[in-house]
Amino acid sequence: MKALVARLDSFGDVLLAGPAVRAVAARADRVTLLCGPLGAPAARMLPGVDDVVVWDAPWVGFEPPPVVASDVARLVERLAQDPPDVALVLTSFHQSPLPLALLLRLAGVARLAADCEDYPGALLDVRHQRRPHRHEVEAALDLAEAAGFPLPEGDDGRLAVRRPPAGGCPAGEDGYVVVHPGAAVPARRWGQERYAATVRLLQRAGYRAVVTGGPGERGLTASVANGAALDLGGRTGSAELAGVLARAAAAVVGNTGPAHLAAAVGTPVVSLFAPVVPAERWAPFGVPHVLLGDAGAACAGTRARVCPVVGHPCLGTVSPEDVLAAVEKLTGRAPGLAKWTEWTP
Repeated sequence: MKALVARLDSFGDVLLAGPAVRAVAARADRVTLLCGPLGAPAARMLPGVDDVVVWDAPWVGFEPPPVVASDVARLVERLAQDPPDVALVLTSFHQSPLPLALLLRLAGVARLAADCEDYPGALLDVRHQRRPHRHEVEAALDLAEAAGFPLPEGDDGRLAVRRPPAGGCPAGEDGYVVVHPGAAVPARRWGQERYAATVRLLQRAGYRAVVTGGPGERGLTASVANGAALDLGGRTGSAELAGVLARAAAAVVGNTGPAHLAAAVGTPVVSLFAPVVPAERWAPFGVPHVLLGDAGAACAGTRARVCPVVGHPCLGTVSPEDVLAAVEKLTGRAPGLAKWTEWTP
């Protein structure tokens, strides 16, 4: 049986689909993952994925491409050359699976499953109702099971990626703290100066800090590291970053893709979590973590890209000292405090 799993969103969203992909792979002969360009690096890291098809959907993302008939036709033609027997369309709670379901039907997919609130007509064979308050990982697993792909025995359902590349780690000896100051969405950023102060505080407390970021974030990481920490900005691809995170004692990061990558390699996370999206759906999954931020702030649940409240109070109340204390909690140096939201498996 040939199966297709679709998750058209960003890097972190695709990582969160990983356990559902493994559930499908346990019963399918071949699994294709259909994803967008931002999610492709994560797709290639997921266990159970045999092929990756990349398509930039015009209804997904912050800067979606225009609707071009020839682009849509090319995707349909490509999938129709060897159509999957079954497809799962994974979406967030606020997205519709029906545009993609239509294209998959046109490509000849015989059986389609998705979470769907809207009437699907002939587009879905399994119209699953998402349970309330489910994490994105759990919701995807629920859909997979409803479609006939329960998680196999012995799989703990946590995030996972293929083993990071062998060789020396650019961060050096294990046990450092990764500080990742960037985030694609401005509303989820804590602030360059606060991250820099946190690095200095970590170093004074005896931790070795390693600052990470993408190629476009080199100025940010250099400023945050400021000569006090190892600056790996722009020096690690996705697989190399997984290796750096796997050897860390903890990661300090906002609600962005590297937080989920840290969880996928089993590293505890101090999450600077702006509540523009709910933590119950998007918090680091399956690893010890501490959420810092005001979950009751006025921006909660708005899905805002730019903070709608002057002063960014949801994260502005978090201090570098709060972050240090959370790192100490997760690394076993200090007891936890009730002001934080934390989870330990």
